[in-house]
Amino acid sequence: MNARLALLSTVDPGVAESEVFRLALQHAVGELGALGGTIHLRGPMSALRLVSATGLPPVLTRSWEILDQEGPLAPARALHQGSGVWVPLKSAGHADPAGPSADAAELTETPETRATADITWPGTTWPGTGLAAVPVFSGDRSIGALTVLTGDQGEPTPRQWDFLRALIAWTEERMAQAPPPYGPSQAELNGDRDRLRQALKQVSVGSWDWDIRSGELLWDEAALELYGTRPEDYTAKVENWMRIVHPDDLAPTLAAVQRAIREHGVFEAEYRVRRLDGTYGWTQARGRATYDEEGEPLRLIGVGWESNESRSARDALSRALRHMSDGFLAVDDDWRITFANLEAERTLGFSEEELFGRVLWDLPYAGLVPGLEYRCRIAAAEEKPVGFDVHMPDTGRRYHLRLVPGPDGRTLYFTDVTEKRRLEEERHAAERAASERATRVAELTAALAKATTSQDVVDAVARRVLPPFAATGLVVQVVEDDRLHTVGSMGYPSDVLDVLDDCPRTPGDPLWDAIVAGTPTFLSSVEEFISRYPERAELPGRAGKQAWAFLPLTASGHTFGVCAVTFDRPRRLTDEERTLLTTISALVAQALERARLYDAEHTRSRELQRSLLPRGLPDLPECTAAARYLPAGQGMDVGGDWYDIIPLSGGQVALVVGDVMGHGLPEAATMGRLRTAVHTLADLELPPDEIMSHLNDIVGGMGEESYVTCLYALYDSTTQICSVARAGHPPPALVHPDGTVHFPELAADPPLGAAEPPFETVELHVPEGSLLVLYTDGLVESAKREIDEGMADLARLLGTAHEDGTAADLEHLCDTLTAGLLPAEHQAADDTAFLVARLHALTGDRMASWPLPEDPRAAGQARRHVREQLSTWGLDDLTPTTELLASELVGNVVRHAKGPVSLRLLHGAELICEVFDGSLTMPRIRRATETDEGGRGLQLVTALSQRWGTRYTATGKCIWTEQALLDPDGRKERSSDALDLMFLNSGEFDGDLDGLPFGDGDL
Repeated sequence: MNARLALLSTVDPGVAESEVFRLALQHAVGELGALGGTIHLRGPMSALRLVSATGLPPVLTRSWEILDQEGPLAPARALHQGSGVWVPLKSAGHADPAGPSADAAELTETPETRATADITWPGTTWPGTGLAAVPVFSGDRSIGALTVLTGDQGEPTPRQWDFLRALIAWTEERMAQAPPPYGPSQAELNGDRDRLRQALKQVSVGSWDWDIRSGELLWDEAALELYGTRPEDYTAKVENWMRIVHPDDLAPTLAAVQRAIREHGVFEAEYRVRRLDGTYGWTQARGRATYDEEGEPLRLIGVGWESNESRSARDALSRALRHMSDGFLAVDDDWRITFANLEAERTLGFSEEELFGRVLWDLPYAGLVPGLEYRCRIAAAEEKPVGFDVHMPDTGRRYHLRLVPGPDGRTLYFTDVTEKRRLEEERHAAERAASERATRVAELTAALAKATTSQDVVDAVARRVLPPFAATGLVVQVVEDDRLHTVGSMGYPSDVLDVLDDCPRTPGDPLWDAIVAGTPTFLSSVEEFISRYPERAELPGRAGKQAWAFLPLTASGHTFGVCAVTFDRPRRLTDEERTLLTTISALVAQALERARLYDAEHTRSRELQRSLLPRGLPDLPECTAAARYLPAGQGMDVGGDWYDIIPLSGGQVALVVGDVMGHGLPEAATMGRLRTAVHTLADLELPPDEIMSHLNDIVGGMGEESYVTCLYALYDSTTQICSVARAGHPPPALVHPDGTVHFPELAADPPLGAAEPPFETVELHVPEGSLLVLYTDGLVESAKREIDEGMADLARLLGTAHEDGTAADLEHLCDTLTAGLLPAEHQAADDTAFLVARLHALTGDRMASWPLPEDPRAAGQARRHVREQLSTWGLDDLTPTTELLASELVGNVVRHAKGPVSLRLLHGAELICEVFDGSLTMPRIRRATETDEGGRGLQLVTALSQRWGTRYTATGKCIWTEQALLDPDGRKERSSDALDLMFLNSGEFDGDLDGLPFGDGDL
């Protein structure tokens, strides 16, 4: 037995099925010492077809060509039971032309199921012989049987049964590897229909006429030849036809006749007839019945023709389809199954006989596929092939179904594409993952390219890196002075950051290890972390993290920091994820190194900006103020926007705002120069239009293509008049005490550097407590907002703030304007500076003025007015000094200037003494020698006053002095020292100032 199986194993895979069957039968007969053997395979209509035989004469095999699958014969029993069957034979006294017969019998439970029925074979008397049949399988379904006719040795032994099973296993394996038998080429299959049409034209067609009542059947000569009947044997009876029809085809053909007569339809049938040489050939017949007046059938008239050629082609095609690797179903117009191949039987779990005639939609699998019937009917109605995938929920398998409509029905092909779709899905998933990774890297690269500060880099990593990896924490640190400093973080409590920040170089620290080694470190669990870094075992619990990726930050060959990506659950990163994180860390390192340079430059720029702007606003009785400077949202360049408040004499204050167009250090330097120039010009007490003219000359003389907008407002608290001049700058907003907001109409002079003086000055009356808001265009104008719209928004915010009372706190008001006009979520493209000042008037009870004569009496009158007014104000301690100052100033005016002359005292935070005259000549300090009689007056003024100065007026000039109400030590001003200075080199002073008519001119 082993030798036979070894010999069979040498047969090459891919041999034809007929050769496989021949070899299998030969070795089965030889091993069992049998007389012969057969192989049957399943066919349509519950039939078993004989496909191979050996050792048996045709007289025995002819009646076994077609067997009933449900019959009692050994092949059918083996096929039905799925195991080996032994059936003994006994003799029969006569031959049964219908073929073998059997009596039903019970089967005993032996290792090889034995049937106790005795089978009769026609004309045989073989005691001890019998039939041993074993089923043939394809997958898990039986498809046929191998049967051997044993000799007189009786039932096969267990060893012989084992051989038959091994032989069947070899046969099944080689059948699966064999090409389809009789497989026509694709070209032959495509030309099948044309060849059939041609054959029908050439075949000889016979006609027949059957008298249904009498049974007379008339054939013409062509019919006699077609049905293999000699004229001398022809009796013109229907029995002539019944004798020549193959026994297996007679019953279904007669049934077709009866159905056509009963239904008044067309009779069509294809059946085999015996020829004169004893062989059978295929013929086709077609006819129609006639009926009498009562509807009773009279005659059946029709034609017949040979169909061997077309039948052979169909059988070959059917056999090829039968063994296709894809499932194949044929259905008629009513969707009833007319053919199913082996793969369809295996997939659907039914035999061809069980499937035949069933409506496709009645199959269990059809109900598992939603929309299957609808899609198939639509395709059939449109007569268009359609293909789609269906998923079987019970098995999880996926099939591709293709429906091809045709004139005689529809064909359905279905292929198991589960593995193919899985591979496609894996490939698509890999492609999607690669695309997503590329997209993430591209988005991160774009975000890092836009990042300017270190915090921008950290934010970009937090947004673009953490979510795709399901990470929950981030820490970015850099090395400074051999210590780690945190640049930014996310997802860490402050106490943990305190531990990590300012961390010195420590052995056994994961952050330092990644920096020193220059390679990433990946820890997938707390246990792995503690095992590797026992000194930091407390860190995972404090931070609440359970997996880490420590990525060194290396740029230009230098590792300067580390980026720690952390997870709140154990996480083992794949090789692909680790590679991606390593790549990302290189991008982050480049961006962070660039951002650190920016941070350093930005810090220096901001320090320069702060140094150029006022450190703080002065606290003046004329006004209280608050201001803001807001740099642009992008870029590290400083800007040229500035604001200032400059205290002046006589209760006056200058409010200035300006904007040097552009960004950068040159613009900031220009701003600093202009701010200094404004201070200098303001100290000269020049009117606003002259100050603007001087600034215009300065900007024009810089030789640079830069323009400056500026607004200069001079407020006089004694008159409540605000004089405003501007050059290319937005107008100020004036908020009256009642809450109304007004933008004064000022001349639109061009910017400084492009303007041509003179500049127009507009005087505004400002009620007590009014707000004056000066601003640069960045506050009200942007790419998304026109300046008119911005000014309307500014007016609305100011009005609302006055109504709800928030305008009382100027700092809070500045915050309100910033939030409303420059929200944090919208990055501004331009710098912004604005100044909010609440203006106060000097009341009449704090002012006193007197006209003076233009003669020597003026000094005495001035002293008297001073004594009386200071006594009224309760400033008697300042009387001696103020008398000296007034006397000196008036004496100089009377002697060196011209009238009219007047004196004014102002009682504010300081005591101001002013002398007005009609001359434009300004006094100046001279150095007097010991022999000079004069030249010490202004030195005396300087010594007695806190500060003094002169200014031009509309009618001449004003010389003023300013005295603190208290000296720096908190004591009243001393007058005795001033008297000593006044009469230094003179012994004529007796302590009485009333006798002195002049000031310095008298000395």
